[in-house]
Amino acid sequence: MALAVLALVLWHLLPVATDAVDRSAHVLFTLPLHIPVTNAMVTNWVLSLAVIIAVRRIVGRHPTPVPSRGQALLELFVEKLRALFEPIVGQSALPHVLPLLLTFFLYILIQNWSGLLPGVGAFGLLDATGQLHYFFRPTNADLNATLGLALAATAGWGYIVLRHAGLKVFLHDTFGNRANRGELPFPLYLLMGLVFIGVGLVDLVSMLFRVVSLSFRLYGNTFGGESLISRMLGLFGYLVPIPFYFLELLIGLIQALVFTLLTAVYVGLLTNQHGGEVR
Repeated sequence: MALAVLALVLWHLLPVATDAVDRSAHVLFTLPLHIPVTNAMVTNWVLSLAVIIAVRRIVGRHPTPVPSRGQALLELFVEKLRALFEPIVGQSALPHVLPLLLTFFLYILIQNWSGLLPGVGAFGLLDATGQLHYFFRPTNADLNATLGLALAATAGWGYIVLRHAGLKVFLHDTFGNRANRGELPFPLYLLMGLVFIGVGLVDLVSMLFRVVSLSFRLYGNTFGGESLISRMLGLFGYLVPIPFYFLELLIGLIQALVFTLLTAVYVGLLTNQHGGEVR
């Protein structure tokens, strides 16, 4: 009963956003050369700088052989993710792809959870139509940000695959004839080669669509969570939506893990089945 009364009082005393959440980030100001700076970009810069400073404060200027409590915690975090990714990408490719995967997971996780921080999606300016444009909004609720992440994941995939497996392995795995030459007549073997070339072209299209699937999945979940929290606050005030905050914590963690694992799987499809030294 006391919580219900408190929620009712907060609802009347404090402003809450009841309007629909913008599908696109709002331009706060423009840099020289007509470079727009949006509220999603500002959130990204602030949180990224905060993480860099926090890690430097925890670890110090140089890691020590006998780690401090904070350094040991970070090393445990890295080792757990290393153990998760190693069976997927393979032992020889892991040193090259691990920094990319760790960066993706930590960055996406923090940006997904940024919508739950006080002040994010709460303060802003009203335009002529009465629409509230926030000073800060979750970075991954902007499709441009998730598209950039997907392009970075694709570029990293291409670099690791070509460096580890090589162009020859990539072309053979994509377009190579997988039929057994000794079990088929030569004309049929050539025909199967044409079939596998067609399959390879389909694979290339699917590789391009990875950018679309990675970006839209992450954007949709983050934007949906932002809209849900905004609506719940507008309908019920400040205490009733608390369970939805825990739901967003879980979804943010899952989406960060899904994006990172999919990137690892794309790399491991080639690097984990072909041994050899890195080129």
